This record gives sequence, structure tokens and C-alpha cells, in this order.
Amino acid sequence: MIQTCITHSAFMHSMTIVSFFGSALGLFALYYNEDLRDKDLDQTQWMLFSMAFGYWMMHCTTIALVRWIPQDWMVVLMGVKLTAFGSALLTFSCGLSLPLNQIAQQNQTEEV
Repeated sequence: MIQTCITHSAFMHSMTIVSFFGSALGLFALYYNEDLRDKDLDQTQWMLFSMAFGYWMMHCTTIALVRWIPQDWMVVLMGVKLTAFGSALLTFSCGLSLPLNQIAQQNQTEEV
């Protein structure tokens, strides 16, 4: 039982680190790839992708901080946990807004 918990914890740590660097790579690609910025994505989609990557990086950072902050610092720990929760919600809302934006754009082109 203890071995399973340790393995699960190590797996979650490694996935958080990989996810953080994946988001950083996504932000890098958004900002430095001219084709993505100019041809493939409109300004709203580009902004939603960049916000989702940025919020997810903040979420990964706060999850890592929760593991390192001592349990005695309850006020700081609670603030970091609330920040992690808020950044996860913002990431979800950006991800949900992307397909809704696509649908709205398709409806506008059909009306015209």
C-alpha cells in the first residue's frame, strides 16, 4: 500500500513537471511561430491559447509550491491552494471558450 502511494506521488510530480514544460513550449510556439500567429489562428484564438498555457503553468507552479510550503504556514498555504484552484478554473474556461469561439465564428460567416 505504501509503495503504491509513493509511486503515485512520484508519477504525479513527474507529470506536473512535464505538463509545465509542455505549456512553456506551447507558449514559445505561439509567440515565435509567425505562421500560427498570422495564418492559422485569429487574434481571439491566439489569446485564448496563450491564456490557457499561462494559467496552466501557474497551476503547475502552485501545485509544486503546495508540496514545498511547510504545513505551519496555514495562511500562505491556503492562498497558494486558492491560487491553484483559480488557475485551474481559468484554464478550463479558456479551453471551453475555444470551441465556443469557433462555433460563433462559423455562425457569423453563415449569416453573412
